[in-house]
Amino acid sequence: MASNILVYVEHRGAKILPATFQLIHLAQQLATSIGGDVEACIVGSNVGSLADEVAKYGVKKTYIADNPELENYRAMAQTQALAAVIDAAQPKLVLMPTTALGRDLASRIGARKRAAMMIDCTEAAYQGDDLVITTTLYCGKIFGKFKLTGSRLQVVTIRSNVFPAAAETGGSAETVAVDVALRPQDTRMKFKELAGTSSGVKDVTEGEIVVSGGRAMKSEENFKIIYELAETLDGAVGASRAACDAGYQPHTRQVGLTGKVVTPALYIACGIDGAIQHLAGMRGSKVIVAINTKQEAPIFKVANYGCVADLFVMVPLITQEFKKLLA
Repeated sequence: MASNILVYVEHRGAKILPATFQLIHLAQQLATSIGGDVEACIVGSNVGSLADEVAKYGVKKTYIADNPELENYRAMAQTQALAAVIDAAQPKLVLMPTTALGRDLASRIGARKRAAMMIDCTEAAYQGDDLVITTTLYCGKIFGKFKLTGSRLQVVTIRSNVFPAAAETGGSAETVAVDVALRPQDTRMKFKELAGTSSGVKDVTEGEIVVSGGRAMKSEENFKIIYELAETLDGAVGASRAACDAGYQPHTRQVGLTGKVVTPALYIACGIDGAIQHLAGMRGSKVIVAINTKQEAPIFKVANYGCVADLFVMVPLITQEFKKLLA
């Protein structure tokens, strides 16, 4: 039975997402325990150059599905391409990041291949041929362990920033071109225009440091102090649902059960009381700092460090001190 682990390389604008290198780290651990190799899968158009970058991190073989029709993400086309790679590689496990794309594609490929599948996992380890994974349940209040049978393909998405990035080892990897036979229904949707909405600030799921603001920010204009602190720390900007609903920030920055789940090394909550759906989206952070004028706010129950203070005074002071330290 196959024992190799296939890592799906997610990329945007010819740049590999940091979560991919975290997946490689986990794949190396798992491959060592079952005596397999780590392989990679790159799907897209003109993506051959990304194979060299992936090879630096100890990947033994890279499968490339390169087709002009795969330049932009289309669910049917990407599913067909990934299925073709899986047929060629015959892996035991496929690892994907828990992103919007990863969730969509993993579910589709899981159904297509009748795989044992789980979304948004925080731990993974082999017991014999079976993969035991951990995920959060009930708004993050408890952890659940599940066993994915080794008798069929396993497909798992991993939450970002739970594992460190793989160390760069140098070297090269064998590359294998995979022909993708796209069907008419795979390319039925056509792109007329692709408009980006990014402001240049990191997505909250990708930042090792996230600075979030809540309803207490009072306006979009006031979020500039959040952006300044995040920029100083090379972090991402997040917001509570209340702040997003009020129009202070776009919903793409919403942290919470109905937004995005984040697990950064440092989470700074500014003016966020800590509604249960927000806590479910950030309680997995390694270190949580809360700044709030309400001493009884629920956020202080999960925070490692709490500061009962006016955020409009405290946040600029923290930014100033970090700038001194990082100068």
